[in-house]
Amino acid sequence: MPYIKTIEYENADHELLVAYDAIIGARGKLAEVHKIQSLNPAALLAHMDLYKVIMFGHSPLKRYQREMLAVIVSAANQCKYCVEHHRQALLFYWKDEQRIDKLMANPETAGLNASDVALCMLAVNLTLKPPESSSQTTENLRVLGLDDRAILDAAQIIAYFNFVNRLVLSLGVTFNSNESKGYNY
Repeated sequence: MPYIKTIEYENADHELLVAYDAIIGARGKLAEVHKIQSLNPAALLAHMDLYKVIMFGHSPLKRYQREMLAVIVSAANQCKYCVEHHRQALLFYWKDEQRIDKLMANPETAGLNASDVALCMLAVNLTLKPPESSSQTTENLRVLGLDDRAILDAAQIIAYFNFVNRLVLSLGVTFNSNESKGYNY
């Protein structure tokens, strides 16, 4: 149960209804992470605009890589809500639950290529020990074939999920098993 008031779809005023309908149109359904922001529809829409750009917009990063980063960050932050949501999205691409379990335990055992392992290590370091995410890390990513745009996109995704994980954890958003399916990937 959330720690703050949330507004359900059927009780939304016009401004919030417009926001909710936009989210449902883009994502396929409304999630608890959306409802927790219902008291500020403008911020909710801005949040969703950023989410759609970094997770679905044009990028040198593949969709599975973006979901992989979301899972890694959320697991490092112990955000069960976001882990489950993005685990389901990654499962859409990988179709292998055991591989995702291995990813969360140790990316080096998940059968990833070197650049994906490096992206995962960047996610862990930026999440748990940001000062260790140095120019050397960036250079290592370049050596593995990622260009500066891919590195920027990875950093934005990692920072975004750290933000969302803290929002979810601090405001008491809980996972409902019915909520994890039915999204547009």
